[in-house]
Amino acid sequence: MDKSEYDCPYPGCLYCVMKETNSTKRRIGIAKFFKDLPIQDNDGQVLPVSGLWNAAMSQPGESEFVELGIFECMTALIWKGLKNRRWLTQDQNIYIPYYAAHIIGSYTMVIEEYAQRAVKAGVVPALIELLKGGLTWVEQRVAVRALGHLATYDSTFPKVASYKNILDSTMQLSMDALDVVYTQFYQYADRRLSYHRDLLTRGVGGLDMEARKAEEWASQLQCWSLQLINCFAFKEQFIPFICKESFISKLSGLWGGLVNENSPAGIGLLRTICHQKSGRLAVADCPGVIESLSNIARSSDDWQYMAVDCLVWLVQDPDTRVKVLDRAVVALADLAEVPSLGEHKKLGDLLMSSLLHNDVSVSSSSLSPTTADLLRDLSALHQRMKWEKNAPKEDIRIKQAAALVVKLEGNARFSSGDIAGASAKYTEALSLCPLRAKKERVTLYSNRAQCHLLLESPANAASDATRALCLHNPINRHAKSLWRRAQAYECLGLVKECLLDAIMFINECSQTPEYSVESKKNKVPNYVERFVKKKMQAAWLFKDVAAMHGGMQYTEDKDDDEQVSKEEDNDGDRDNDDDDDDNGEEASEWETMSETDFSQEGEIESDEVSQWRKQNEDRKADFSKLTSSLKGMTLKELLGQPQADY
Repeated sequence: MDKSEYDCPYPGCLYCVMKETNSTKRRIGIAKFFKDLPIQDNDGQVLPVSGLWNAAMSQPGESEFVELGIFECMTALIWKGLKNRRWLTQDQNIYIPYYAAHIIGSYTMVIEEYAQRAVKAGVVPALIELLKGGLTWVEQRVAVRALGHLATYDSTFPKVASYKNILDSTMQLSMDALDVVYTQFYQYADRRLSYHRDLLTRGVGGLDMEARKAEEWASQLQCWSLQLINCFAFKEQFIPFICKESFISKLSGLWGGLVNENSPAGIGLLRTICHQKSGRLAVADCPGVIESLSNIARSSDDWQYMAVDCLVWLVQDPDTRVKVLDRAVVALADLAEVPSLGEHKKLGDLLMSSLLHNDVSVSSSSLSPTTADLLRDLSALHQRMKWEKNAPKEDIRIKQAAALVVKLEGNARFSSGDIAGASAKYTEALSLCPLRAKKERVTLYSNRAQCHLLLESPANAASDATRALCLHNPINRHAKSLWRRAQAYECLGLVKECLLDAIMFINECSQTPEYSVESKKNKVPNYVERFVKKKMQAAWLFKDVAAMHGGMQYTEDKDDDEQVSKEEDNDGDRDNDDDDDDNGEEASEWETMSETDFSQEGEIESDEVSQWRKQNEDRKADFSKLTSSLKGMTLKELLGQPQADY
């Protein structure tokens, strides 16, 4: 034994063993270390365990530790922490069960053989004890993560599922996760356990950093619980248990927030449930779930396509179609022209065929008047598509020119304050405009969406903005429509959807080629930034549980709302950028103005209207003159005009 080994205060420790140059001796030493560690009570045990944690995180595919008994060692350490509280509170041993469960989860994450070894080593019952709250929420987080990895594989799922009440415990944890973290850590800073604080921040950062990390870990605790439940949902025998109304009614709201944007969360589990016949039947009986799915389907959520999948499967199933059609038809009809989304390359065609499916079980008397009207409109759109495919090019050009004239009439009416008249003209223009003229239709739908906002019809505004976003190339990236839909969703009380659209709007403004901090043309208005900040507070992960426990951290300030409205109007008065349509057409007069957020009563103040009209008098005259000159021309003369000038 050389001098360096005598200098080590813990002879035979992992670090000494790893220095051995003889591979056979090193492997023997590592195996002995794993066997002896759980039965020792020496100080400093957390150091090698934290080193093993680092190794598992950085090289989860490395086989040496797995082959030499790391799973058996970590399992024994978890049990020791659960049963021997004297040892757990000694030195820094309180960290060890957390690291042990994390190590198990890291090694079983991607390699099925390692998962099989872990199950054989007896990790499952130890992890389940942590999952059930044997220690604290911090250990629950890594335990449910590890169990979720083990349940992913067909060979190890049965062992996980064999333990009584594991599914029930996980479902409860997914619903209680935010409450648990808030009350046990976030709410009272002076009561936070020091080892929790160290694990969250790695010893760096004050109370603010701890709070932000607590939101992230709470989100992960919830989402990893849902991932474990998702493994059960693939097995039809567990669907009846999962589909309790008290659970699935909350699923679409288990979002995870912006801190965990990569997790499909509750919507992903709903998608798995809807794969199964029994799951669709259960979901169809929850009107609130259908409404939530419809809202997500018309949003900027990364998992929008999952909500669309659920709705399509429900509409296609003859046993659930009648129950969901009235609630889902608006969202699906608004998406009927989207070219692709997620895995679907021709989603619009799929939606149209699903909605127009001739099902004898669905009679007109079983549908609401709104649904019946939408289906008739969709059928007319389908017939119009067929007609345009074979229509003479001259007829198409005539229609496009006529639509332009009517659109300009709508612009003029809006300029004069006749919002209802402008909306009617945009509707007429849409009926004339060829379906293939997508850029022009994007503008028309977006214009009409703004009219609906001013006419206190946010639901119709959301529909028109969604249709504009579906037609735009790329989809869901038309900045003005995103902003208008965000305003509509704010009026409808859809905080998450409103926030996502507003963030996407800022992203689109920031990514335009002409964007610069100095440029007023594409600079994100201050009122939009304030709007997003306010909505992020309203969508705060702990908002509901904080209100329940009397510790609300964020409140919406009325003065802020008024300031946002003022800044919006002022910024809008200076905003003169043209519409972003690629065909070079000048923006509608009112589109260049501020996206005025109408007051709580939905009315525009008279002095604001007066000021707005005065500031735009010259442009209004130009548009009126142009409209008059066009109306005096024949269609052939009109077709010869350079449309890019209008």
